[in-house]
Amino acid sequence: MSKTASEILMIRPASFGFNAETAANNVFQTAPETLTQQQVQQKAVEEFDNFIDTLRKKKIEVIVVQDTANPPKPDAIFPNNWFCTLSDGSVCVFPMYATNRRIEKRDDLLQMLTEQFKVRDVEDWSEYEAEHLFLEGTGSMIIDHAYKIIYACISPRTNKTVLEKFAHAHGYKAMLFHSKDEHKTDVYHTNVIMHLGDGYAVICMESIPDETERIALSQLLISTGHEIIPITFEQVRKYAGNMLQVQNKSGKKFTILSRSAYMSLTSEQKKIFNYHTTLLPIDINTIETVGGGSVRCMMAEIFLEKK
Repeated sequence: MSKTASEILMIRPASFGFNAETAANNVFQTAPETLTQQQVQQKAVEEFDNFIDTLRKKKIEVIVVQDTANPPKPDAIFPNNWFCTLSDGSVCVFPMYATNRRIEKRDDLLQMLTEQFKVRDVEDWSEYEAEHLFLEGTGSMIIDHAYKIIYACISPRTNKTVLEKFAHAHGYKAMLFHSKDEHKTDVYHTNVIMHLGDGYAVICMESIPDETERIALSQLLISTGHEIIPITFEQVRKYAGNMLQVQNKSGKKFTILSRSAYMSLTSEQKKIFNYHTTLLPIDINTIETVGGGSVRCMMAEIFLEKK
């Protein structure tokens, strides 16, 4: 059984836009040519609000936090990179690669979590930024909470040492591997090529050049009860690796993915998904194109117990 979150936190953007600093190693971002910054922000808010409506109609609990206007934070809509929560009562804050993303970390948000939930500890791993070592939350790590395994591909944003220390601190085993795109560039975030759900695992095996790593990964996923749904590089480009499974108030499981990811799936893949979960596609075209992140990046799972 996987541990699936029944509540998520999302940040409604105040100044969403193209972030040139993160574009250095995020090949998914595209600078808008025809839209003004204001139009991009407006479209992002429309997509965001529709996202929230879609979830709430399915009785999925969402905490919506409004992004602060100053300083402007183009990527604030992707909170899963700077913090995560664990069912042991930890709230963890992470070292971020882009200096202009570090301002996304908000004490008021952490304070709100400690007021509403039973928080045992707030851990801040940000000190590693001074050493240029990064671990960008659940962008870097795909966490199997049931089997206590963290899957991660090493990249400039996912440092092996910090990852191993984090895994060890929480009693998780780290399963590290290397992943490259079709141009032999390191895949910057594991959640671009991999998603774990209850009873299934989505992964782009062709992005893992080392055969030994591929076999070890497959064996571990199968031995922990996951049916593997392989995706292609082309599907990765459409964000088919960037999904998140959540459950609603009645315990029904939904796998949230973007409309472009859904459209890229074959009927055979959809059949396997439908056996395990209910697919919930959401159109976030502007956010994906300009921000270079998809639905998974927009949702921070809350595994904490309510007070």
